[in-house]
Amino acid sequence: MLAKSDLIWFGSRVSLNMLSANALELQVGVDTIHPATSVRDLGVLLDSELTTSHHVSNVASCFFQLRRLRQDRHILSREVTALLISAFVVSRLDYCNSVLAGPPRSTTEPLQRALDAAARLVVGLRPFDHVTPAYEATSLSSH
Repeated sequence: MLAKSDLIWFGSRVSLNMLSANALELQVGVDTIHPATSVRDLGVLLDSELTTSHHVSNVASCFFQLRRLRQDRHILSREVTALLISAFVVSRLDYCNSVLAGPPRSTTEPLQRALDAAARLVVGLRPFDHVTPAYEATSLSSH
C-alpha cells in the first residue's frame, strides 16, 4: 500500500543531524516509512537541504541525447537539428527552471555546458570551439 510513498525531512544539515534515526522514520499502521535523501515532485528532484544539485545533475544528463544527435548530424539539416535539440534537450533544460533561481553559478554551470554543446551541434562546431558564434547563428540563447 505504501510502496509509492516517500518521506523526506527538510532542514539544514545541522538540524537534520541533530535528529535521531528513530525520529526520522514514520510509522503508518504496520508499515514504517524510512526517509529518502531526495524525492521527485512534478519532475523536480528535491533533497533534504533544498539544494538544486541533484536536480541539475539529473537535467544535465541530456548529453546522451546530444551524442545520439551528433551521430546523425551529417544527414540532418541545420533546421531539423535545431528542432530536435529544442524538443529533446532545450525543453528538458527549461522545464521547471524557475526552481533554479538563486543558486551559485557553480551549481547551474552543468546546464550552461549542455546548452553550449547543443548550440555547437546545431552550427556544426567541434566540441572545444568557442560557443559565441553558435549563439549568434542560432535561436538558442545563453542564460
